[in-house]
Amino acid sequence: MFILAVGLLLPKPHGRRRSLAGFDFAQGRRCCDCYFLCMVLNLLIGTVVISLTVLIHTFGLIAVTHIMGHLVARFRMHGRRSRTVAMISVVMGLFAVMTTEVWLWAGLYLVLDIFADFETALYFSTITFSTVGYGDIVPAHGWRVLAALEGVNGFLLIGWSTAYLVAAGTRIGPFKAGEHF
Repeated sequence: MFILAVGLLLPKPHGRRRSLAGFDFAQGRRCCDCYFLCMVLNLLIGTVVISLTVLIHTFGLIAVTHIMGHLVARFRMHGRRSRTVAMISVVMGLFAVMTTEVWLWAGLYLVLDIFADFETALYFSTITFSTVGYGDIVPAHGWRVLAALEGVNGFLLIGWSTAYLVAAGTRIGPFKAGEHF
């Protein structure tokens, strides 16, 4: 709703198509001459989505922790097998959480009409979130700050996941501090 409201406030030059957020993507240019307003819009939308991904990540890690404990307790595995199953569940859980976050960004790009189809939006979101950034697909000029925010968001969440994975590996996984490190 916020995005739609802001998009309707931005001026529409005569004869041009205005997308949801007030940018003309058919021409590859912005429909708005106010660079400051465009940047503020990028920052506001980015802040909201980053907050959502942090919430998803927080609750996702809590869920991964509970599922991991449940798997080990349910199958009553001991020794190496339980630690290996626990680590596999952690890795798959982290992958599922980060996939959800990437899909959220891709959905945002589609809603904002930055990309024409979901496949392109998902591809761009994946390479941006993972900070690979091939550069073969780039957003329109008015959305570059939003894409940069996704890269920073992905970098932080991947780092957080790595820290969680290392902690899980040394506490309940097959790697023990002092023995393997």
